[in-house]
Amino acid sequence: MAFDFKKEYKAFYLPPASPTVVDVPPMDYIAVRGSGNPNDEGGAYKASIELLYGVAFTLKMSKMGDHRIAGYFDYVVPPLEGLWWSGQGEVDYAHKEEFQFISMIRLPEFVTREEFDWAVGEAARKKKKDFSSVEFFHYEEGLCVQCMHVGPYDAEPATIEKMRQFAAQEGLSIAFDERRRHHEIYLSDPRRTAADKLKTVIRYPVAR
Repeated sequence: MAFDFKKEYKAFYLPPASPTVVDVPPMDYIAVRGSGNPNDEGGAYKASIELLYGVAFTLKMSKMGDHRIAGYFDYVVPPLEGLWWSGQGEVDYAHKEEFQFISMIRLPEFVTREEFDWAVGEAARKKKKDFSSVEFFHYEEGLCVQCMHVGPYDAEPATIEKMRQFAAQEGLSIAFDERRRHHEIYLSDPRRTAADKLKTVIRYPVAR
């Protein structure tokens, strides 16, 4: 059976609907940076997703080609994630055109930077597309408050307010900086899931 990150690391991918504290270990990602409204057809965000999955599936299918990766194990491609901010601060839902983002897909531990570079080049060769904006991204997230949000993306502020109240009750302060951002993990495909049933992990960095 293929290794499924969501099932093996439930604390990070399947939190309860009420806020909890989690200490997230460092992880490596496939990543693409951009800006703009994520709902724009033909916009930077949707283009970034195509690039991410192009590299992610090149790595997953490497066992079937000439390039074999040491330590490879069969796995389910992890869910799409994103870091979001507006200007230098928190996400401003009223002005989505000002969103900044880093779209991400987690890399399995066996993928080195060398293997990552091979996959980017291989994806570009096969798809005849420019993958130069795709980067190897190491993220040290640390202590966070997180919560499962169920419903439309535009309804997230209510869940975030619950997270803020919980953090304050626990003696924690929200700790955004130039690296630790509003973090979302998308467990549902919006093309196949009703808006009121979308499941999204929301994670905020905090400090004691």
